[in-house]
Amino acid sequence: MRVYADNAATTYLSETAMNTMLDCLKNFNGNPNSLHTDGQKTQEKLDEARETVAQCINAARANEIYFTSGGSEADNQALLSAARGQKAKGKKHLITLNIEHHAILHTMKKLENEGFEVTYLAPESNGIVDVEKVKDAIREDTALVSIMFANNEMGAIQPIPEIGAICKERKVLFHTDAVQAAAHLPIDVQAMNIDMLSMSAHKFHGPKGVGVLYARNGIKLVNVIEGGAQERGKRAGTINVPGNAALAAALKEGCDKLEENTAYVTALRDRLIEGLSDIPHSQLNGDRYKRLPGNVNYSFEGVEGESLLLHLDLYGICCSSGSACTSESLDPSHVLMGMGVPVEAAHGSLRFSLNEENTEEEVDYIIEKVHKVVEHYRSISPFWDELESGERQHCI
Repeated sequence: MRVYADNAATTYLSETAMNTMLDCLKNFNGNPNSLHTDGQKTQEKLDEARETVAQCINAARANEIYFTSGGSEADNQALLSAARGQKAKGKKHLITLNIEHHAILHTMKKLENEGFEVTYLAPESNGIVDVEKVKDAIREDTALVSIMFANNEMGAIQPIPEIGAICKERKVLFHTDAVQAAAHLPIDVQAMNIDMLSMSAHKFHGPKGVGVLYARNGIKLVNVIEGGAQERGKRAGTINVPGNAALAAALKEGCDKLEENTAYVTALRDRLIEGLSDIPHSQLNGDRYKRLPGNVNYSFEGVEGESLLLHLDLYGICCSSGSACTSESLDPSHVLMGMGVPVEAAHGSLRFSLNEENTEEEVDYIIEKVHKVVEHYRSISPFWDELESGERQHCI
């Protein structure tokens, strides 16, 4: 049996997205910046995609949607724009979480090198930040708060509406990396007081290499790519109309089926959590209920996550030992470490990310094989013998 349970890394392209791309490749070949008929026909297709994305997140206007190459570019442009734009007003303080995606963390480090001060908040042990900590961290010179909507590794959903309300009250810009949340959780940028938001198509059955930055009108964006007037002068380069149209189609399909998919995938998630819960000295990472519908992140003490991953792959199970962006690193997850998981447990973590294409039979197969593999590696581990004999103390 082959089981794909790594949807947080990337999802399979949906038939809807594929057909949309093929239609554009066949029938909308003009450059949308050209004035001739073919170009304007393609421009109309692009405008339609922009409007669809705006509707899915309840943006006030379609011109608040900027197409990018993915979530990382959108994150970079959002942070650089907010920070540099507020610098002239004397605001050089930024707030984020220590468990953010590296697209956020590395950009924050870049801004620190430019003279900005960054406060890195730590979440509680369940992976969720205390809203009061965010409120207390805001200063007179705070330019931006950037808190991810839902974590890519352990799935915890942050209190975005509450943080948005605080930022609006304190007149501070609020950005959220919603790469894992888009089409999986309800998003309303107006009701949630979100000023900027990032998303990536391949996380919801769209194509790779396409993303979105939502930026509320009135926010001046800085360019991260120079060379042309595309995207209203804010992102140079010939526009990827097939990719952008497919992104919009996939996002709409996901949002239209959100309630149905959430109920189904949540049931699969809970089945998997229950099935793994009786493995001794193991723990679920992240909040038990305030988590993405398909995310299950488990630590197994006494076993290396990479060994588990590779052995499960031999059984046809695709999963992850952390973020796909850092999967080749042998360092423990910065996310798990940032929320207080002991290093020994962080080293033995696995992330399963399910979606509506998975089945109960597949979940049961995962449960069976994880039990078997964990037992195998513990049986041949001198370290596990020391834990069981009492020579070392269990951390879980």
